[in-house]
Amino acid sequence: MTIAEVIRRIDDGVVMRGVFYALLAASITFVVVDLREMLTTEASMPDIDPLHDGEPVLPPALTDGRPASPPVEPASSGEVLRQKMTFELDPGGVLMAEGTIDPGAGARFAREIEARGEYVKTVQLDSPGGSVDDALSMAALIREKKLSTKVAARALCASSCPIVLAGGVQRMAEKDAIIGVHQVFNGSRERPSAKQAMSNVQSTTARIAKFLQQMGIGPGLWLHALETPPDRLYYLSEKEMTEFRLVTQPVQPPRPAVSSGQAKG
Repeated sequence: MTIAEVIRRIDDGVVMRGVFYALLAASITFVVVDLREMLTTEASMPDIDPLHDGEPVLPPALTDGRPASPPVEPASSGEVLRQKMTFELDPGGVLMAEGTIDPGAGARFAREIEARGEYVKTVQLDSPGGSVDDALSMAALIREKKLSTKVAARALCASSCPIVLAGGVQRMAEKDAIIGVHQVFNGSRERPSAKQAMSNVQSTTARIAKFLQQMGIGPGLWLHALETPPDRLYYLSEKEMTEFRLVTQPVQPPRPAVSSGQAKG
């Protein structure tokens, strides 16, 4: 029997569990390194928080040399993206979710879905990320309600926002959608002890890895996140979005703008 035949006979569940545990082992290694650096540089370590004007909304790309620009500039201004996440229902059942995923965004999203959920078909994202707990809460509700998710052309979905994107039963991105990932980090002004920080990051890493696995997302996505520092982003190419199954449909061309002289359906 050839090696290829042996691999084909291995149960997919066994493979996925093996990948999952490998991811957790890798994450622990990254966390230990990060904590050592945190303990030696804690006094001068800046907070990275999209809600504060002093930090860039869109970090530079991860490169071997000097930081590189994002693939395209986002259409929304930094002022808009830094605001707490807002929700607005557009025609066609599209719920726009725009701004930072602040603590409490998950609860506001749940109230929005409870009040108007029968009209919502797709959640369209434009966010630099934020609270992981709230992102996971939003994503779980999106999957429970069997909604789709989308990132439009030149819209941003970074940091914890791709977790929300992963919740969609159908996941779409237009050409020039800006989607990026990086490591989990403590965005709070409060600094926990090294022991507590280790526990928090390991727990969060496990929750994210488990959720992405349940959503059918390929492990390569989370590996790129784990190896990218929190002040950088790994920007996903169209090919990677498809390979990692972050999008379930081919990357779409942007929708043409409707002028005032055109009829609307």
